[in-house]
Amino acid sequence: MAKSEKIVYYGTGRRKSSVARVRLLEGTGNITINGKDINEFFGPETLKVIVRQPLTVTNTTSKYDVICTVKGGGFTGQAGAIRHGIARALNEANSEYRPALKSNGFLTRDPRMKERKKYGLKKARKAPQFSKR
Repeated sequence: MAKSEKIVYYGTGRRKSSVARVRLLEGTGNITINGKDINEFFGPETLKVIVRQPLTVTNTTSKYDVICTVKGGGFTGQAGAIRHGIARALNEANSEYRPALKSNGFLTRDPRMKERKKYGLKKARKAPQFSKR
């Protein structure tokens, strides 16, 4: 193997309708999302914390660089998808991280989705206004 080749770990994360493709490289702890820095991409600090959770639990915040592309959904769903993808990539990188990631629920796919709209209703459960007369 040549010196310039780095070992890359992959993970795919999903939440709601968001899909994140995550690459984990050995580095200094930079997180890049869709070509932007994490501080540029996410506004609220809570979303940045959600993305970094798997790295802080495994004490690898400054050990890996994260490069990911995320599509679909809103900001919260995208942050959850990135977290899921990072957790899967860390699990691939070192299987000793699995108990910590599993106990915090980072490897579990969140199954909650938007409920479908039903006929006769305005949304999934919202009914038209009722009038007795």
